[in-house]
Amino acid sequence: MTAMPPAPPAPGPADGAERPGRIMEREIREQPDALRRLLGAGAPRIREVARQVAARGPRFVLLAARGTSDHAALYAKYLLEIRLGLPCGLTSMSTTTAYGARPDLRDVLVVTVSQSGGSPDLVASAKAARAAGAITLAVTNNPDSPLAAVSEYHIDIMAGPEKALPATKTYTSSLLALYLFVEGMRDGDASAAAPLPDLAAELLDRRDEVRLLASRYRFAERMVITSRGYGYPTAKEAALKLMETSYIPALAYSGADLLHGPLAMVDNISPVIAVVTDGKGGAALQPVLDRLRGRGADLMVVGPAAQVERASAGFVMPEPGVAEEVEPVLEILPLQQLAYEVTIARGQDPDAPRALAKVTQTR
Repeated sequence: MTAMPPAPPAPGPADGAERPGRIMEREIREQPDALRRLLGAGAPRIREVARQVAARGPRFVLLAARGTSDHAALYAKYLLEIRLGLPCGLTSMSTTTAYGARPDLRDVLVVTVSQSGGSPDLVASAKAARAAGAITLAVTNNPDSPLAAVSEYHIDIMAGPEKALPATKTYTSSLLALYLFVEGMRDGDASAAAPLPDLAAELLDRRDEVRLLASRYRFAERMVITSRGYGYPTAKEAALKLMETSYIPALAYSGADLLHGPLAMVDNISPVIAVVTDGKGGAALQPVLDRLRGRGADLMVVGPAAQVERASAGFVMPEPGVAEEVEPVLEILPLQQLAYEVTIARGQDPDAPRALAKVTQTR
């Protein structure tokens, strides 16, 4: 696909009004500071919670969340299964809240991830899990939330107030908090997280590169986003960001699942974004990338330089030296910016997507 010229600026706001996207843009830029705050002030408390939970010897982990937080929970699933060897599952909350099921959850750790901690189904599910004997942990951006109140343990992600409807800084802070928790569970030193704030700041300073990508994809009618391993939650979160801001239908697939049928819809018109981690997940994705190139796909890669060079377009991630298990904290940043820039280029306001509310009241 031939790159298109940069989009003209969107019409300016009326006098006294904030320009479209100002809040989301500001919150994207706040992420390095939020990560530093969590590593400094939040890490000791997270480690203590992890120590207490580990001492109780959970035999299984259930993760509950909605929306963006669901993708953070999926990241935690990879961490818990790979780093701790604990089997994990993502809960279907309606089994409890709608059907009234009461499973035996003794010795099960139930982790509920929620930015606001206020959605009624999350609160009801955590409350029912605790009554069923589970060890319950809430991970929120609000220590005074109903979810924190009904859970035995709580982790504050300390992202600060988030006002834009699309979640950005609460997502990356949730990822880091969950990584610190798992490292605390295994009595690790969490040293892989130390470079993240500075690397995040460097990535966010490369905004001109993202604007060029946005000018290429602003007219896309649909997108496919794929990855494997630790990168898969990033693919799902990137798809959500594109859909809720620019309204572009974006389908996220594990690379393995993409080969089991959906690959048939890939052509040379609809862009495919591949999140290629610099590790085992990226290696597992290679056959998928080969198939996509073979089909002539308009392939954009977020990953190592060697992978970007073989794609139609891309964004080079820092290399080497970033541990694969923390790469998702960084990989999502250019994709958040891409969603923002595409939305602005299409003349829409990413701060206030239609039909959405900041706290979604699901039951």
